[in-house]
Amino acid sequence: MATAEKPAIPKYKDRMDKAVVALKEEFGSLRTGRASAGLLDQITVEAYGASMPISQVGAVSVPEARMLVVNVWDKALVVSTEKAIRSAGLGLNPVVDGQTLRIPVPPLTEERRKDLVKVAGKYAETQKIAVRNVRRDANEDLRKAQKDGVISQDEEKKLESEVQKITDEAIKRIDEALKTKEQEIMHV
Repeated sequence: MATAEKPAIPKYKDRMDKAVVALKEEFGSLRTGRASAGLLDQITVEAYGASMPISQVGAVSVPEARMLVVNVWDKALVVSTEKAIRSAGLGLNPVVDGQTLRIPVPPLTEERRKDLVKVAGKYAETQKIAVRNVRRDANEDLRKAQKDGVISQDEEKKLESEVQKITDEAIKRIDEALKTKEQEIMHV
């Protein structure tokens, strides 16, 4: 039988930090009016019978402020790459030029900006749920450790309050990142 061990709070903090990092990566895929290679990161292309990130079927570059270029490596994947970009819901319309897709990034309308703020909010809420799930796991581990006699009831309560504190910090960082992204999106 495995011996129960004392739950390590830094392990849960690392998991919460990863949720914040993931949120910032997701925010990179939301366009704000200027071109960014990260804009296409969330797009997957049907290639060779599987879904692949766009970065694995071609090279994404930003030659100018309002233009993205994707150089597709396999000519057979040009059409599916174009289709994936069009259907991604980013409001982008690629122009095919041989194996190169030129993607002009149009300026955002007020309505589109508001839609993007809603999407950013959904991303933030998803990561808040992930953080709360880590808190739940930590509290379950603490209860189990207390039940198994590894930690005392007082220590369990103290560690639960530490977990709540790091949860609150992670949620606060998510809220701050969301507020920053909303301002960036709404800035004309």
